[in-house]
Amino acid sequence: MERRHLWWPIALGIILAATLAGCGEYRYRAMASIDEPIMAPDFTLTDVDGAPFALNAQRGSIVLLFFGFTSCPDVCPTTLAELAAVRKNLGADAERVRTVVITVDPERDTAAQLKRYVQVFDPAAIGLLADRPTLEAVFRDYGVVAQRRDLPDSALGYTIDHTSAVYVIDAAGQWVGLFGYGAPVSDITADLQHLLAAR
Repeated sequence: MERRHLWWPIALGIILAATLAGCGEYRYRAMASIDEPIMAPDFTLTDVDGAPFALNAQRGSIVLLFFGFTSCPDVCPTTLAELAAVRKNLGADAERVRTVVITVDPERDTAAQLKRYVQVFDPAAIGLLADRPTLEAVFRDYGVVAQRRDLPDSALGYTIDHTSAVYVIDAAGQWVGLFGYGAPVSDITADLQHLLAAR
């Protein structure tokens, strides 16, 4: 099966899970859960310190995967601030939750810029980069939209219209759901506490 098709069964699973919410013992407050989770598509990218970062090496921790960029005016800073607040709410359990940000603007985001940006919100946040073809493969695997839009009247020159959801990968490496943009911090915290307790 081509990797580009992986998103469709996941989307269907999320719809089914939303339809069946309440049938299990725990009803997620913020997460659109996947009815039948699959192993998250693996990737190896480069972190902001130049070291390789492999997703499958993160087993044992929950990974909150977000696709953004340092010139993002609203969605990215809002989301990263919320995820930082969630990790603060988790207390000692925050060590078992990793915020990972993959740039959607490799032409403009340098390692130094991305490091400064993500660590403003959370010193433990991980920024990842790669060349455009490598990133595009990851985007396809996760159904991420990242489209350049020119801004002729702005000093920035262009922006990136991109998927705003946070992808949730559990400690077993399974892609279990998505947090939509603007989900309440308290609800995200509760859902992660449930996932952490389920280990």
